[in-house]
Amino acid sequence: MLANAFIDNAKVMAKGQVTIPKDVRKVLGITSGDRISFIVEGNTVRIVNSAVYAMQMLQNEMIGEAERTGLTSDEDVMALVKELRNEDENV
Repeated sequence: MLANAFIDNAKVMAKGQVTIPKDVRKVLGITSGDRISFIVEGNTVRIVNSAVYAMQMLQNEMIGEAERTGLTSDEDVMALVKELRNEDENV
């Protein structure tokens, strides 16, 4: 097993509700009111912080987009931002 891995468990209540153990909430960075996602792969389920998962999916979708649009350096990005801001000011 991995050095940072651990096992915890929880009881499923009559309505299917489960309290996520404190140590698991801490690892996932979730607090009261946050949303979680269940990713089912075969007979394995992963629980992830929905916000973190959504950001990871967006980042994966955006891989290579900067290069495809010709943004190859920080200076290119800054120039584009400046250009867009100037357009907004002139509207």
